[in-house]
This record gives sequence, C-alpha cells and structure tokens, in this order.
Amino acid sequence: MSTIIVTGASSGIGRATAELFLANGWTVGLLARRGNALAEVAETNQKAVPLVADVTDPKAVQESFDTFLQKTGRLDVLFNNAGVFAPGGAIDEIALDDWYQTVNVNLNGMFLAARAAFAAMRKQAPQGGRIINNGSIAAHVPRPNSVHYTATKHAITGLTRSLSLDGRDLGIACGQIDIGNARTPMVQGLNDAATAAGRDPDPSMAVEDAAKSVLHMAELPLEANVQFMTVMATTMPYIGRG
Repeated sequence: MSTIIVTGASSGIGRATAELFLANGWTVGLLARRGNALAEVAETNQKAVPLVADVTDPKAVQESFDTFLQKTGRLDVLFNNAGVFAPGGAIDEIALDDWYQTVNVNLNGMFLAARAAFAAMRKQAPQGGRIINNGSIAAHVPRPNSVHYTATKHAITGLTRSLSLDGRDLGIACGQIDIGNARTPMVQGLNDAATAAGRDPDPSMAVEDAAKSVLHMAELPLEANVQFMTVMATTMPYIGRG
C-alpha cells in the first residue's frame, strides 16, 4: 500500500492530484479546511482519508498527520501544495494583512506540513519517504505585482534544498515541482483580472497534466529523486521573461 497526504486537497492542483493518486490505488490523506469538498472526494473512494485542518494551525496539522498514520501505519509521500495568491500590487499597495496571510499559508503552512511529514518518515520502519513541495514559476521569475507571492515561493526553494540535504541520511527525499498556469480557480481569477485590465490572459494547461507530473515524482524509488521539475503551458512567457 502506497500512502500520501495532499495539502490543499479541496480544489485546484491539490484535488486533481489527490484524485489521480486515488485512481492509481494510493491511500490519500486529503488535508484542507473545507470538509464538504473533501467529503465529495471521499464519497467515491474508500482509500480517501479526509483530514479537515488549516495548514497554518500547528496543532491541527499535527493531529491530521497523527490521524492518518493511525489509519495507515506509514506515510510514503507528502505533496506539500496548499497556497494562496492574495490581491496583488506594487509593494506599497499590498495590504499588510494580505502579506501576512500569504506568508502564513505559503511558507508557514508548508513548513508545518513538512515538519510533521519529516518527523513521521524519520521514525517509521523502514525509515524514509518523499516530500514534494509545490513551488511555482514564481520561484524563478515573478509575474508583475506579486512581491508577496514571489517572496514565499522563493523561500520554498530554500525549504526544498534544506530538506533534501537534511533528509539524505534518513532516506527522506525532497523535490520541488514548479507549475506554470495549470487551469485552476486561482489562475482563472488572475486571467479574469488581466482581461478586465485590457491585457491578454496568460496561456494555461490542463490541471490534470500537473497532477501527472506529481505522480511521476512520487512513484520513483527512493534511490532516485526529481530535485526540481518545471511543468508549464508551452507558450508561457517564462523563457526569456525579463
């Protein structure tokens, strides 16, 4: 039995990934705040384990991991995915509350989930596992007016590198997937805003193709690791942006 916890599993990339792993026979912990959305997934698959929690709440995150481990006995993979994109603007236009929310979800939330996963993987027998962090194209180059989001995604790259190094002797692999404009509600909102402002929306790709890339990373034996993967809409202005 292969097991994974997916954070941010109630919608977007997280939900598409959770559903793909379930279709491939994995036992999947669905961690997100919206219990109704998690229940929709769990209704159709007995291997889905709803874990209702806010990733910014340390106690709730740890309790969710404990609940999953009590049910499965092991955690093979964490897809550390939960994130937000708060209203953008130049740095002096971004509300401080939006800055704090972005840091709290995108960085603190990923830290807390990785911390719980690392501890579980370190203690279990056989030792080890895999953590896959959801970075972003913004972990490399920003889109305009996104200093809050971009700063957190650059921080995730540092988190990935540190976990990869610290987990090396413990059999814990850590990699990062940087996804460019999968068609999710978040990307649709950004494209709607671009259209309203008279700009062309960014190219996008099917969210299912992002999920397939996560599955590829997760299914590798622990002796192999995708350290960084970029999967994006082919015509995105990523190459040569700047």
